[in-house]
Amino acid sequence: MRTVYLGTSRFAVAVLERLAGSGHRPSLVVTRPDRPRGRGRSLAPPPAAEAARELGIDLAQPESVNAPGALERIAAAEPEAVCICAYGGLIKDPLLSAYPMFNVHPSLLPRWRGAAPVERAIEAGDAKTGVSIMRPTAELDAGPVCVQRAEPIEADDDYGSLAGRLKRLSGELLVEALDGSPPFREQPAGGITYAEKVGAQDRRLDPALDAPALERRVRALTPHIGAFAELEDGVRLGVRRAALAGAAPAAEAGTLVAAGERLFLGCAGGALELVEVQPPGKRAMTAADWLRGRPDGLARVEP
Repeated sequence: MRTVYLGTSRFAVAVLERLAGSGHRPSLVVTRPDRPRGRGRSLAPPPAAEAARELGIDLAQPESVNAPGALERIAAAEPEAVCICAYGGLIKDPLLSAYPMFNVHPSLLPRWRGAAPVERAIEAGDAKTGVSIMRPTAELDAGPVCVQRAEPIEADDDYGSLAGRLKRLSGELLVEALDGSPPFREQPAGGITYAEKVGAQDRRLDPALDAPALERRVRALTPHIGAFAELEDGVRLGVRRAALAGAAPAAEAGTLVAAGERLFLGCAGGALELVEVQPPGKRAMTAADWLRGRPDGLARVEP
């Protein structure tokens, strides 16, 4: 089947690579324009653009996929289907209804429609998530679904481990949908939740939350975005790994307490152990290493 692929992120790259190895190899990849990245803010292509070049697939990077030039470029590829995964731009008519469309969404729709379904599933403590192949509509992630499969969320999953499995599942389900053209069915009217984009406040380890909620937040944002604890001097200490401590020391909510070589953040109902941290401008390190280099007034208790 002749296809055109719309995608941008690293997640989208994994799906593109699977699609390119199938009988539905795209003749055109459409992705977002190059944007400033990194400390130098130099222009850099999105991951899907780099992947398309490596795969030898024609590439288009319009400011808007709905612009006349982009529509003409897609039409010239004569697709029998348009495949979408983490494109990051609004798709409108006439493109929306011009071709059969297969959109990859990493959740069990209608749960977790929106921009951050993997992160929100971990943060909420869901026992499972999955992948849905759906037909996009004008309403966000509300279109009918043709294929859906669940994936368990393990107790130690972070974004990196769970997204890795969902990438593989997404590619397999997309190819399966293109191979078999299963019927689309409307989503259930109940059970709708929205996975809002992760903002700065979502990264903060809010001491008003309890330790289990904060531990899930750390895992949900590792390794790609990162959670942080606010220190008394206003510095943000990145937190890469955390753990629930059975015998945590008493700690005032929002304060850091050292017990030997262990570090704890006081929170609602107890304390969260910070296992691996990342000071501003430095590499990630164990809490023990960070404590050895911080001989200041940090509260210390007997371990």
